[in-house]
Amino acid sequence: MLAKRGIIVTADHVRSLSGGINQTGVRAHNERLMLSVLQRNGALPGSDLARRTGLSPQTASVILRKLEQDGLLRRGASVKGKVGKPSVPFALNPDGVFTLGLKVGRRSADMVVLDMLGDIRHQVRVTYDYPLPDTVFGFLRDGFAALMNDMPEDMRARLSGIGIAAPFELWHWHELLGAPADQFAAWKDADFATQAAQITGLAVHMVNDATAACRAEHVFGIGREYRDYVYFYVGAFIGGGIVLDHAVFEGNQDNAGAFGSMPVPDLQNRPAQLIDLASIHALEGRLERAGQDPRQLWAQPQDWSHLETHVGPWLEQAADGLAWAVVSSCAVMDFEAVVIDGALPADIRARLVDMTCAALATKDMRGLIPPVTVAGNIGADARGIGAAAGPMISQFLLGRSSAQVQYP
Repeated sequence: MLAKRGIIVTADHVRSLSGGINQTGVRAHNERLMLSVLQRNGALPGSDLARRTGLSPQTASVILRKLEQDGLLRRGASVKGKVGKPSVPFALNPDGVFTLGLKVGRRSADMVVLDMLGDIRHQVRVTYDYPLPDTVFGFLRDGFAALMNDMPEDMRARLSGIGIAAPFELWHWHELLGAPADQFAAWKDADFATQAAQITGLAVHMVNDATAACRAEHVFGIGREYRDYVYFYVGAFIGGGIVLDHAVFEGNQDNAGAFGSMPVPDLQNRPAQLIDLASIHALEGRLERAGQDPRQLWAQPQDWSHLETHVGPWLEQAADGLAWAVVSSCAVMDFEAVVIDGALPADIRARLVDMTCAALATKDMRGLIPPVTVAGNIGADARGIGAAAGPMISQFLLGRSSAQVQYP
């Protein structure tokens, strides 16, 4: 049984991974397979790992010894059964690998140091009015220096890369943010990967911010329970991701799950886009029109209880918009689940999921199989965690990804 981020996932519920190869010369794949099974299921003895992966016991034993020598695994205490030899469980070593993740948001940027279990060890944050290049690159430079100063030498030695999660074509967002177009246009000529590689000296993995959030949920959260699902992340804007056959699908232009642009009707049956109904930006607009400061929505720790007059109507329109988006998504792909998360207080997220389920029950789904609708488990840090997961997946775990990689 694996306890992680407030959820309990049993091996019976987590979807299995298999497909080991016993031939010589393919140990890289088999090592990734072993690590992926342990990451997905928690500690297991070598006999169980061999059975789950389809590897021979001898091959599994050799790989386990190698991974343990490399510091990626650690042995647990022997467990004596009723018959036979005691079994020794193996588990991922939290200190085996560390990665950096940079999330570039519309109102703030975060940089995290992630361990092999998906836990944040260090974190720095900056807030701003607009995510302009000088501001973001300055934060990357200063934040990286601060994190390196805080990390002991053994952690720095096991740092394997940096992932960056940023909005798709950031220069197009100036109108929604009310930002100066000429300053935002500088993003067109900014080479994010090259700048990051020069500042950090690490391999750089670029990914869309909402796709990164989906990846975090898939690798470390409730997404491990499902094979195919659609994921919505409600942030300043709204985006999401698509998981097919246990893998995050990023699309031809790395922009799959751009749900903010999805056409949906509003509560008055007028044409709109999902971003107009189910983004925190839409809630900010309600506060601004009421003469209130929208920045209070981002104050930490988040507490929106005093804003119910505005939050309640926003939740109603957001849930209805999401329900329409779910219908459209399931008409294209037969998803078994819908996962909803976001930069929201936990109680607001729970209400949004419940209200979306209720709204979905009112929609015409003839010819469709209604999916299970659940709340995500990662929350506001999903984009940073998902960004940091990029280097980890590319080097140590199984996963199909079209994320660009650039080395310094």
